[in-house]
Amino acid sequence: MWENLERFVQYLKQERRYSSYTVRSYQIDLCQFIEYLEEEIFKQHKVPAKSVDKENIRTFIEELFLYGLNKRSISRKLSAIKSFFKYLQRINVIQQNPVIHIHTPKLDKTLPTVLDEDEIRKVMDLPAADNFEGLRDRAILELFYGCGIRLGELIHLRMKQIYLEDHKIIVEGKRNKERMLPLGQYAINAVTAYFMVRKEILQHSGDSPFVFINKKGKPLYPLIVQSMVKKYLQKVSEQDHLSPHVLRHTYATHLLDRGADLLAVKELLGHSSLSTTQIYTHVSMDRLKSVYRKAHPRSKRDV
Repeated sequence: MWENLERFVQYLKQERRYSSYTVRSYQIDLCQFIEYLEEEIFKQHKVPAKSVDKENIRTFIEELFLYGLNKRSISRKLSAIKSFFKYLQRINVIQQNPVIHIHTPKLDKTLPTVLDEDEIRKVMDLPAADNFEGLRDRAILELFYGCGIRLGELIHLRMKQIYLEDHKIIVEGKRNKERMLPLGQYAINAVTAYFMVRKEILQHSGDSPFVFINKKGKPLYPLIVQSMVKKYLQKVSEQDHLSPHVLRHTYATHLLDRGADLLAVKELLGHSSLSTTQIYTHVSMDRLKSVYRKAHPRSKRDV
């Protein structure tokens, strides 16, 4: 299984041209799956792929549920397993695909967590304006909210992708698909201020192609950015599941609230399907209904 996993990873990189972030996610999920097979099912190392059957995979999924993993995470892991075995069948390592009749868990329909405009103003004022980490954090927050980029896109953002004079950045999204995003003045100001202190850090550590670095000049890890964003968001909101993606949700919702076209928002977010973007129309409508109920004198039902 391990040798086939290495071949699969190279296939994703070279033939499917998946982003390094996506490939890493597949690799982590499949490593967990193979380790479970070796330790819990077969009790041996180097399990042959052809020995794995449908029941082994179902048992793994059941264990994930018992462990308390949410349906979205389980669906992602199952998607990685399906792609892996489809590849193994394609290269004739296995004859029958054991995952073909295993259905993906039905996801609960939940609306994304969104901050209001006042909360956004407050969170942007939280990072310190007199040190490296504060200026870097503010630039990160402004890009998440001002451009709606994903965590992986921000982590891998390089200096050559930022055009401050042209008020734009170019990001590499899923499946290496590039898109151009406009930069607002708040984001430009924050990034410009961060670049001044970034230059000072790199005088001692050497140059880096990555936009966002730590005090040693090294690229940031996703977990570091997630923790940082969550720390700030918790100071202005009591909602659950606060993460960088909340700022992406908020970006899209505020655009629609202010009258942006749904197709334009789809392109800005890098969605391949309009149905994915439409979730934000529900968020906007719920907010409008709430405002209406609170403000309109004839919205009450007790008449």
